[in-house]
Amino acid sequence: MIIRDAVEEDLPGILTIVNDVIAASTAIWRERPETPEERRAWLVERQSRGFPVLVAVDPTGVLGFSSYAGFRSAEGYRHSVEHSVHVRGDTRGRGVGTALMHDLFRRAPANDVHVMVGGIDGANSESLRFHARLGFEEVAHFREVGRKFGRWLDLVCVQRLF
Repeated sequence: MIIRDAVEEDLPGILTIVNDVIAASTAIWRERPETPEERRAWLVERQSRGFPVLVAVDPTGVLGFSSYAGFRSAEGYRHSVEHSVHVRGDTRGRGVGTALMHDLFRRAPANDVHVMVGGIDGANSESLRFHARLGFEEVAHFREVGRKFGRWLDLVCVQRLF
């Protein structure tokens, strides 16, 4: 497995992962699949602002991706980012997500990151444990702020200081 900056040729693999997550889980609170154009705009926007978009790849293709971008738009938040990390279903549990996150952590100082935030479905105990192992701590729990698959979802916010 190699972790590197994403390029446009990685977009089909990234899009497949995103749309699988949308269809099968509450890790992304979106109900309709993303289009290639939406994901391409996401990549261009993040990279043009100097934010990393990373992919883990092997001979089978894109195994997972991670990124971060600004947490909020006001300049007072300029040292805080919100991250995302998603792994292809058949490669979960093999350390791909951990490796992607460690590479994000390594790159954070170049963007003057002081805090990395994550938003997780409160029922996603696997993701909550994953983030705790990486040094994130729970800082907020918003009850029933989202809805997907006909049920209300809690949002747990976690953060890690650098």
